[in-house]
Amino acid sequence: MDTPMDGDPTTPEESTDSRNISRRPVLRAALVAGVAVPAALMGVPALARTVPSTGGTLELTPECDDGDDPTPAQTEGPYFKPNSPRRSSLVDAGTVGTRLTVTGYVFGLACQPIANALLDFWQADNNGVYDNTGFKFRGHQFTDAAGKFTLATIVPGLYPGRTRHIHVKVQAPGGRILTTQLYFPNEPRNNTDTIYDPRLLMTMSNNGTTRVGEYDFVLNVRQTPTSTSTSSSSSSTNPTSTTTGVPGGSWAAGSAYTAGTTVTYGDVTYVCQQAHTAQPGWEPPNVPALWRVG
Repeated sequence: MDTPMDGDPTTPEESTDSRNISRRPVLRAALVAGVAVPAALMGVPALARTVPSTGGTLELTPECDDGDDPTPAQTEGPYFKPNSPRRSSLVDAGTVGTRLTVTGYVFGLACQPIANALLDFWQADNNGVYDNTGFKFRGHQFTDAAGKFTLATIVPGLYPGRTRHIHVKVQAPGGRILTTQLYFPNEPRNNTDTIYDPRLLMTMSNNGTTRVGEYDFVLNVRQTPTSTSTSSSSSSTNPTSTTTGVPGGSWAAGSAYTAGTTVTYGDVTYVCQQAHTAQPGWEPPNVPALWRVG
């Protein structure tokens, strides 16, 4: 059973109906529509917050701080496994369970989408059981150029002590790992689960027989108003290195690495934890989700 380790499930939360309209949903709508984001939103650190009672345009606030704080962290639980396969679908023709599509975007603190962010998902099967010997209902993927991700899976089953949930680790290139969980609205066990946090509720709808969940992650990553990728973690004092030169090391951007591969970087040996193609900014010391010190 998952046990609380971090996160704050007791934090008060406004109801969905009472939340203000933020700049982030406006950006999300533009990204979904495949149209250019209005320059007024991309060019200044301001966000659309509320619609005046008299109508008209959205009021602007001076900063990207409309209650869209970084997504809260939660316990990893006992069932995480490294080396998950890279895939966006966790189902096949024989998979039992209600089909579920989870989609959304990864943003930074300036409400700009983050491309190439890593998302590693794992969950229980239809019977509430985790696969601890293989990789059923486990997989990682990366956001596209617009910061979008899509996961095809099933609605996870229940097991004692927990409400329905999906685990995920999210990491911007060169950033720190956010470990958290996603929840389903209107679940009876939400009221008794000691880990449950309403800030992590997905917005749910139906598409035929498939359930559709939407959730946008906000990482604690500093950005300039016009940036669409990470620059540095807010908890870091120095900017993340994006150089491809490796003094005395064998790691190289553009190389395809598999789990277990050993490389050197800056005279330190690292072991690959998840198969991936290396990119600038993903040097081993910057991405502990992909590399561990060997």
